[in-house]
Amino acid sequence: MNTLSVSALNEQIKTLLETSFTRVLVEGELSRITFHNSGHIYFTLKDSSSAISAVMFRGNASRLKFQLQEGMKVILEGAVSVYTPRGSYQINCFNIEPAGQGALALAYEQLKQKLQDKGYFNPETKKQLPKFPRRIALITSATGAALQDMLRVANHRYRDIEIDIYDVLVQGESAASSIASAIDVASVKNYDILVVGRGGGSMEDLWAFNEEIVADAIFASVVPVVSAVGHEIDTVISDFVADLRAPTPSAAMQMILPDEKELYQYLDSISNQFTQIIEQKIDKKNQELSHLKQLYKQNSIENKLTQKIQEIKSLKESFYQQISFKISNKQNELTSVLKNLESNNPKYKTKRGFAQLSRNKKVIDISELKIDDDFELMDDKVVIYANVLKKENIG
Repeated sequence: MNTLSVSALNEQIKTLLETSFTRVLVEGELSRITFHNSGHIYFTLKDSSSAISAVMFRGNASRLKFQLQEGMKVILEGAVSVYTPRGSYQINCFNIEPAGQGALALAYEQLKQKLQDKGYFNPETKKQLPKFPRRIALITSATGAALQDMLRVANHRYRDIEIDIYDVLVQGESAASSIASAIDVASVKNYDILVVGRGGGSMEDLWAFNEEIVADAIFASVVPVVSAVGHEIDTVISDFVADLRAPTPSAAMQMILPDEKELYQYLDSISNQFTQIIEQKIDKKNQELSHLKQLYKQNSIENKLTQKIQEIKSLKESFYQQISFKISNKQNELTSVLKNLESNNPKYKTKRGFAQLSRNKKVIDISELKIDDDFELMDDKVVIYANVLKKENIG
């Protein structure tokens, strides 16, 4: 038997192993994962009784759809390789799939949880879409059927709008960066809404809208973003991050654009309501004006002057009536006095034995005479001048 050097033995083992195990599928649990800054991933694959080292170089690692995690059960596809300087062997991984679950499904759930933890799905962060947009950007494939569907709906519903098209890749390895770049460019322009989408397809076809770079661009956009990807049953990460999720691209246009016909009917209804309200207000103001005119008429200077004139007339009439009444009373009194005077005038006395008694030409009662007073007695025919010689009281 020939004696071999260590290097020679390792070389023979390397040749034997690498030619015998060019493609292996190995199931196990991930452990001691190291993400090197070179892009390579180093880890250990183990089961209950054994372990083996493994490496996934940068080229293959960049195509992984999900994040490797400690304790995750996976199936490796690779080849056995030997590192001769140390005499160690490892699995050079070409691809890794989660055991019992598809890689894309796992990647989807991992990114969804990650973005949810970062607050990308919070309702408080959603931006309000304008009811009447003037400019929108469609970020999609210029050759896709989805674009034609969106333009057809837009032309049918609301033609008074400016639409710009950003032609992007919507499928393949470069699609995510193409979509994210277009969102970044459009979000700093004067658009009212960005619509990001494409038609239906498999999960792999729609995967660009499940990439973190697209989610970051949507979340960072200052312009409201609508996610319109696939069919109604398709749900992608961009649907959760966007400010509005539309079940299909054509539905997106129906959701963000008003219907011209309905809008005209609405305007007619508003116009009728406005006219009715104005007429009611005019009628109310007319009533108020009429009331004010009536109040003004009642309280106007002319009306007050008329009232005062009426009051003066009334007072004048009352004054005349009172004067007439007083004059009539005085006339009656005068008539009565004259009658009394006539009745007491000796000239009109007709009874014999009666004469008017006066002293110093002043009519007096007989009781006023004193002894030795001179007095006169007068009737209608004779005046007698006399003197009191004696006075006796008989009553």
